[in-house]
Amino acid sequence: MKPWLVLIALLSLPLSGYAQGRKPCEELKAEIAEKLDAKNVQGYSLDIVDRDADVADGTVVGTCDGGTKKIIYKKSAG
Repeated sequence: MKPWLVLIALLSLPLSGYAQGRKPCEELKAEIAEKLDAKNVQGYSLDIVDRDADVADGTVVGTCDGGTKKIIYKKSAG
């Protein structure tokens, strides 16, 4: 019986990861902002851009809407 439980658990992992990848961008952006605020990070912006957008002036901190968009973190000067 135990091998079947292990097999079921292993097969369900990809499904749960796929479901998490479908998170709406605004929801993920709010979660990231909450974590940054909890660490007292100030002077930043989070921007939602298309997957193919250039991010030379920021850092990708998350992907959303099934990988079609990404969230960019930018630290403000000063």
